[in-house]
This record gives sequence, structure tokens and C-alpha cells, in this order.
Amino acid sequence: MDDAPQLYLVTPPEIDAGFADRLAAVLDAHPVACIRLDLATRDADRVTRAADLCREVAHRFDVPLVVTDHVALVDPLGLDGVHLTDPRSVRKLRADWGPDPIIGAFCGTSRHEGMAAGEAGADYVAFGPAGATPLGMGDRAAPDLFAWWSEMIELPVVAEGALDAATIAALAQATDFIALGEEIWRADDPVACLSELTAAFR
Repeated sequence: MDDAPQLYLVTPPEIDAGFADRLAAVLDAHPVACIRLDLATRDADRVTRAADLCREVAHRFDVPLVVTDHVALVDPLGLDGVHLTDPRSVRKLRADWGPDPIIGAFCGTSRHEGMAAGEAGADYVAFGPAGATPLGMGDRAAPDLFAWWSEMIELPVVAEGALDAATIAALAQATDFIALGEEIWRADDPVACLSELTAAFR
């Protein structure tokens, strides 16, 4: 499928030394467009250690590595950009950084926030959760949001959050990237799990 979405991997909230081998196995088996380091901790030292581990693997496979929110770590750690959970800082960051580093913006379920982030200089916007959360609580980024965006807006869009094979299949024509994290990392075999989840467009 020529217009199939690309894969965007999100790390688990905690990673250990063995994660490098699991990540390398996935990258060896599947083409991946980007990796996001997205840890539960805000501790800069722990993020730095995890970034060093992931960067070596990511760059070995020529895959860019971005980090969630830790703007100050991007340059010293040799990362490729940042994923902002608050898109309001996109404009200033783009002005400070210039055109090269990747700036992604998570915009929840808000079409307006997505458009504002794009106008401010984001390289992509992410909407989510795109799947049904376990408790069915809160807003969901519905398929029609992605369909509208892909038809009306040129800026790449990422679908993320609580994704299963059926949701991914439903979004296959309407999103540029499918972001998968815990959906595959909690499986015994992340490579096989990723194959099953993306079978609709492989």
C-alpha cells in the first residue's frame, strides 16, 4: 500500500539495559521513521542514560530520535529533536532553533491546537488517544479528525494512544504515522506483535 502510514516508535516509560537489544530487533525487522524517548521520570540523569542507550541503536539504523519535552537535552545529547506535550512553546523554540531540529507537538483531540502548532512551525502534530482507553474515559481522537486533517492539512499527523489492530486498520488511509509504544513493548515478542498490529497495511 503506497500511502500506508509510517511507523513511529515510543519507548516504554521505563527502560533497562536489555531494551537496546529489543529496540534493535524491531528496527532490524521493520522500517521505522522516528523514535521518541518518552520516560515516566523527569530526572535528567536517567533521561540522559536512556538517551545514550537509544541513540546508539537509533542512529545505527539511521532513525531519528526525539525526546519528550526535555528541550535542554537535545543539543548536548546529540538528539534529533523534541516532542512537546504542550504545543504553546513551538513558536519560540522554532525561532531559537531554526529549521533543522525536529519539533513535534501533541495536540490531544484539538483540531484548533493542531493547526496553531503547524502555523507556529511544528514538523508534525500528534492526536490521541486514537483508540479506546480501558475505562472509556475522556476524549478520543476519532477517525474523522484524522480523515479531515489528511484531506485539508499538509502537515504530517501522528495517531497514537491505545491502538489495536482494528483501530490501526481504520486509520491506515487517514494518518501519516502510527505511533506504537507499550502496545508492543509489553508483548513477549515486540517484533511479532508489531507485525500483527500493522498487518492491515503491510
